[in-house]
Amino acid sequence: MVAASQPMAVAAGIEILSNGGNAADAAVAVAAALNVTEPTSTGIGGDMFALFFDAKTQKVSALNGSGRAPAALTLERLKKEGLNELPPFHAYTVTVPGACAGWCDLIEKHGTKTMAEILAPAIKLAEEGFPVAPITSYFWGRGAQRQLASALNGRELTVDGRGPNAGEIFKNPGLARTFQKIAEGGKKSFYEGEIAEAIAAVLKQAGGCLTTDDLAAHVSTWETPISVTYRGYRVYECPPNGQGITALIALNLLEGFDLSSLDPISADRLHLEIEAMRLAFADARWYVADPQFSKIPIKDLLSKEYAHERRKLIDPRRATMDQKRGTPVSSSDTVYLSIVDKFGNACSFINSNYMGFGTGIVPKGWGFTLQNRGHNFDLDPNHPNALAPRKRPYHTIIPAMATRLPHPSLPSPAGRGGGGEVLFASFGVMGGFMQPQGHVQVFAALVDSGLDPQAALDLPRFCIDDGTAGGAVALEEGIADAVMADLAERGHKVQKVTGWERALFGRGQIILRDSDNGVLIGGSDPRADGLAVALI
Repeated sequence: MVAASQPMAVAAGIEILSNGGNAADAAVAVAAALNVTEPTSTGIGGDMFALFFDAKTQKVSALNGSGRAPAALTLERLKKEGLNELPPFHAYTVTVPGACAGWCDLIEKHGTKTMAEILAPAIKLAEEGFPVAPITSYFWGRGAQRQLASALNGRELTVDGRGPNAGEIFKNPGLARTFQKIAEGGKKSFYEGEIAEAIAAVLKQAGGCLTTDDLAAHVSTWETPISVTYRGYRVYECPPNGQGITALIALNLLEGFDLSSLDPISADRLHLEIEAMRLAFADARWYVADPQFSKIPIKDLLSKEYAHERRKLIDPRRATMDQKRGTPVSSSDTVYLSIVDKFGNACSFINSNYMGFGTGIVPKGWGFTLQNRGHNFDLDPNHPNALAPRKRPYHTIIPAMATRLPHPSLPSPAGRGGGGEVLFASFGVMGGFMQPQGHVQVFAALVDSGLDPQAALDLPRFCIDDGTAGGAVALEEGIADAVMADLAERGHKVQKVTGWERALFGRGQIILRDSDNGVLIGGSDPRADGLAVALI
């Protein structure tokens, strides 16, 4: 099964699976096709993260495909240039694009196909063109005005300066050429040679300082995923510099409440989830940083004991808008896709430019924009996430995975004979600081409310603005006015969001595996253009 936010990208994944490929092969094929069909959210000029469940070992591995700041970019440099903050689309916000290396490294470790086979569907889409989907068209139009109109070479991704209309055919020969280079020469062809030179040249022209040496020095990292248990399941996230720990902290807090007795969009349930997220963000926005530069007390932040103490700060009747970070005991835009293959492997995969088209800056003739992920650095030199050369920033994009824990009262998993953890769900919700909030809401809907994947994704959501503990709470249409009034009475600053702006609440995908019979159940978010498709 393949679930993604664009039908033609789903088709690319199904094509790879039908030709004998596995979940890793299909994930990269879908990611590449999404770069073609939804450049408003993702691209090879951005970063990626992935979780991979290996059916043979029943182990989950985590791949960090995020890039680092240029070696020449320092706080002193910004201060000298009078920059007290980084404008969101400034060339200094471009960190090394990690996606290409991440794609290649995922295939090298877990894949079975060549990059030429995997990238073939995306190359065809880019060369021959594709009809632009409605929601993508809307955000393409916004990006054309916001970034592409003024960014260097940004017009290359427009139709005479505008975004393509829904149903209009769009071709991207430059991106096809980029993918062809990678198909022939692997990641080296991206980080060295013509493409690397074009990236460095356009950034120098735009006032940046990222060089070919920065690109050549890039490496992905394989890491041990972090996890917590929640009501008989284990939920996995990638470790920092990603914000997946935020979702795990919140789930630990919520485990102490009987959510199953509450309607998922009632004021009582939403209040508890919002307050848990406020506490989680209070910790994450301080502690999440590049672990190569600062010590992060992950074990303590995720302990049940720490959750027990922090849970006492949640008042069931009143919002607390000024939650502060805790001190652990020994404290020292985006696309998401999900794939499960016939072998039982699963890949939870996310790829992003950040802020839509990122900076909107295009290396001349290569068909992709460069991300602005460096905008997430803190310019306070005392902050763990402070900008520093060759440092990875706080990252919003996070894939998730869940397994079912062995339990004597549950039947043995089909074909496993019992005893080990088995895949429960590969899932994710895209969209900046909405992502951990989306993970918590859809997972609670699956486990506490017993909803199927599509129903869990269809539920209206909340979003704490900017991922700050004291942020206002956006509430999606579909949540009753009386519930909104109740939340406001409890002290939440609420705002109702309707129409196209519902994309604020993320666009998720879920594939759930019935551990008794192996049947896959998929869902795709109605806030995007995608779907879930099974290969029988």
